[in-house]
Amino acid sequence: MEQQQNMHDTREGGVPPGHDAAGHQIQTEPPIQLDLDRKLGSGPIFGLGAAFIVLAIFIFLGIRSRANAEQTLVKTTDDAAIRDVSVIKPTQGSKALEIVLPANTQAFIDTPIYARTNGYLRRWYADIGAHVRQGQVLADIETPELDQQVQQAQSDLATATSNLHIAEITAERWKKLLAKDAVSKQESDQANSDLTARTSAVASAQANVRRLQQMQGFEKIVAPFDGTITARNVDVGALIQGGDSGTAKSELFHMASTDKLRLFVPVPEVYAASVKNGEQIEVTSDASPDLKIAGTVVRTSDSIDIASRTLNVEVDVNNADHKLLTGQYAFIHLPIPPSSSSLTVPAGDVLFRGEGLRIGVVRDGHVELVPVKIGHDYGATVEIVSGLSPQDLIIQNPSDSLAQGERVRVESGARE
Repeated sequence: MEQQQNMHDTREGGVPPGHDAAGHQIQTEPPIQLDLDRKLGSGPIFGLGAAFIVLAIFIFLGIRSRANAEQTLVKTTDDAAIRDVSVIKPTQGSKALEIVLPANTQAFIDTPIYARTNGYLRRWYADIGAHVRQGQVLADIETPELDQQVQQAQSDLATATSNLHIAEITAERWKKLLAKDAVSKQESDQANSDLTARTSAVASAQANVRRLQQMQGFEKIVAPFDGTITARNVDVGALIQGGDSGTAKSELFHMASTDKLRLFVPVPEVYAASVKNGEQIEVTSDASPDLKIAGTVVRTSDSIDIASRTLNVEVDVNNADHKLLTGQYAFIHLPIPPSSSSLTVPAGDVLFRGEGLRIGVVRDGHVELVPVKIGHDYGATVEIVSGLSPQDLIIQNPSDSLAQGERVRVESGARE
């Protein structure tokens, strides 16, 4: 049957099994047969166990690598959350400085001149800007009424003098008659009393004449001191009212002594202790940039003004050459001596918080916001009078978000 089949395949052009296309026989392997009833040896079991061990090692190494990666990530995140800061130590001892304060310039003597008598201005002799000497006549006042009053007073004095002469004669006569018992003691006493009254009347008349003559002397307006006429408020023919009526129009002239000037300076409270009487200071003015004048502190108010918190200081300046003008804006340069007990820090290291001024200090790797009190302000730096110690590590240029107790890391190479 098999031969028939092979022959059949050959006839129909097929290739018999186990032969190639040329008809040669190909040697084939016998098929593998498993004996399921046969027991396995120890070799395959050992190989399988080794495979499980290798797999377990790979799994363990993978889990450990993942755990290490997570720990590294956590550490990196924590490190990134810590702020890096640069620190310095405060500088001990403040530096000497000079503060410039505005001053009001006033004449050493500044006086309004009024008339002491009523009348009309006859003539004036000095105008604004005129330099006058003490006693120099500035104006004449015509006083017709006063002149008549003087004449009347002189006549009254003559009458009183005549009456006194008669009283003296009468008293002397009654005295002689009394000695002869020709008159009573009462009549003699009346004569003496009349003499006393007449004597008083003469003295009164003399005083009135002197008063009116003194008023006549006020017809001439004279300079009370050496100085400059800064204002003239009257002209020829103007009605003059005697006395100080309290108005600017009642002033005849205004005078100022400008050879010496007073400068009044409001010194801030924080610098008040630095002002000493007798101290020499420099005075300048924007009107004359190259002008530098020496001034002397002569007195202070010795009290702080509650409204402005300043000490009023008077500085006297010799101004014989009149380089400074009264009322001119001037500046004094007040030296502030250095202090060895205070500390200075950069102004940019101070934090302005709602609860007050604070400075960030690094202590044990954490931020401590220390309250401080500022003394002098030097511009780039400020003086700290309380709150810091020389060994404190101050955070430079702190962020506004810096918080109390925050962990920070000091940068390597940070300047101390």
